[in-house]
Amino acid sequence: MNMNATFIGQIIWFAIFVWFCMKFVWPPISAALDERKQKISDGLSAADRANRDLELAQEKAGEDLREAKAKAAEIIEQANRRANQVIEDAKGQARTEGERLIAQAQSEIEREINSAREQLRSEVAALALAGAEKVLATEVNPAAHKQMLDQLAAEL
Repeated sequence: MNMNATFIGQIIWFAIFVWFCMKFVWPPISAALDERKQKISDGLSAADRANRDLELAQEKAGEDLREAKAKAAEIIEQANRRANQVIEDAKGQARTEGERLIAQAQSEIEREINSAREQLRSEVAALALAGAEKVLATEVNPAAHKQMLDQLAAEL
């Protein structure tokens, strides 16, 4: 191989070019690469944190949903108990009202029976007076009395 001045000049210029690149070009490129590497690393760690946060949020949402379902079931159970209590109260009031109405009806029936008895007594007394008047108006004969008494009994 022939080493001449051109070749040595090229080697010197190449060395200067490498030194220039190492001194002025390579640090900004290296810094840009490091910055990009850091951004990618930060983005991946943020994605991991976001995934963990999402999992925690989903767990919390599931827990909240279970609590809400349990609370809803409890409210429904309380409403059913209250409804049954209201029904039982209404039944008790209906029984009380029914007993009151029955007692009122029985007292009304008693009054009607007493009224009918009094009316019947007054009619019997009137008939007895009418029969006695007829007996006294006619002759005193046992056969005639028997016939009138039978007729009076038939009228009663």
